[in-house]
Amino acid sequence: MEHSAPLIIWANFFSDLAVDLPAHGVLQRWAEQAPRKVWLLRPGDVLVTPVPPGPEFLAHACELLEVPDGTVTVVTVPRVSGTTMADAVERAGLAERIGALAAERRDARLLPVALDRATVALAARLGLRVAPYGPAGVTASAVDTAYRLNTKAGFRAVAGELGIRVPPGRVCPGGGLTTTVRAMLGRYGRVVVKPDRSAGGCGLTFLSRGDPALGPLDHGASGTWVVERCLDVARSVSVQLITGPGASPRVVHSGEMRTAAGSYTGYVSPLHGVARRTVRELERWGTALGTYLAARGYAGPYGLDAVVTADGSLYATESNVRRTATTTPQAMVGRLARAAGYEDRAWLVASGRTQAARGFADTLRQLRAEGLAWNPGRGEGVVLYGDAPADGRSWRYAVIGPGHTRVTEIETALARALAFVPPSGER
Repeated sequence: MEHSAPLIIWANFFSDLAVDLPAHGVLQRWAEQAPRKVWLLRPGDVLVTPVPPGPEFLAHACELLEVPDGTVTVVTVPRVSGTTMADAVERAGLAERIGALAAERRDARLLPVALDRATVALAARLGLRVAPYGPAGVTASAVDTAYRLNTKAGFRAVAGELGIRVPPGRVCPGGGLTTTVRAMLGRYGRVVVKPDRSAGGCGLTFLSRGDPALGPLDHGASGTWVVERCLDVARSVSVQLITGPGASPRVVHSGEMRTAAGSYTGYVSPLHGVARRTVRELERWGTALGTYLAARGYAGPYGLDAVVTADGSLYATESNVRRTATTTPQAMVGRLARAAGYEDRAWLVASGRTQAARGFADTLRQLRAEGLAWNPGRGEGVVLYGDAPADGRSWRYAVIGPGHTRVTEIETALARALAFVPPSGER
């Protein structure tokens, strides 16, 4: 991501765009990603976040990014249960401070994770342009479309219009959920039940015909749900693009998601080991979705998730019309690689759990001592992509290299050096 004007990087993980606000536990876990937005910072930028980056992590990121000390500002927003971050900013009396910081930075723009209504309203009140929108600002149609396409039901409806293949399934209200599940189990044997508005695989329930009960579904689930046939999944893949009015959608990157029990755990890019026709079909679907979004005024990044079944068929599962979990690492990798004089790096983001608690500085020192830390001269290495974990054990990292084979070798060496506990249930 290149930009010249200063940015107010708005880490609004507390948002109703992709997850319902009452699901506060989910939002809290999602917000743990917020410190990683430091990888977007440039001199003069401001990071507004519900979870502040630790000083060691911030200093390390700024060192790698060649951002001088004292040239960025971090504003921490107190979290308020059941509200968006924009509302929390207003309640904490921070709106005027953010407005003043923006006024000190000529042509400053707000860069949100999620284009939610509360953020757009606050930006308008402060006279801030939302990136990457032009002087006309964000239209109601763009916001409405973002909300619709961040639901499973909305995506399935639009996919049908665009000729995008989705798993056989039904959309139903909570009151009819048990009946729908029983009917689909009778037909398919296995189903997956998804909350209409969820992210990262949160809230998925997998059921089989032989299950003695439907668990939480037997207790009067509310809201809208999607019930889909449970496919024989071989790979979970995605394509990430950018679009905007007057511009053709552009593929930024593709890759394979690491998952455990349907939940996202990591990502490897670029996509490899998949038939070229499958990649083309995925990119064609992503482009069609981008054209749809642009026609309704949406501008910015979005992603399309899909699965490849054991027989090689591709099915799209959801769209994420916002900055996704791979948008920031891709920007970080591109920035580090270009600064080192390299292009077309392979990369992955994942997490590893150490047997004993560790501190950030000690972990970084060991990576350097082992020759595993990011090395601009070689254009490869490990970056501590996330802040020090609260438990000192669950470390988020990125590995960058010239190709998938080398990236895998480095990750294996990393796991050995830090004595990661072997993962379980991951595919």
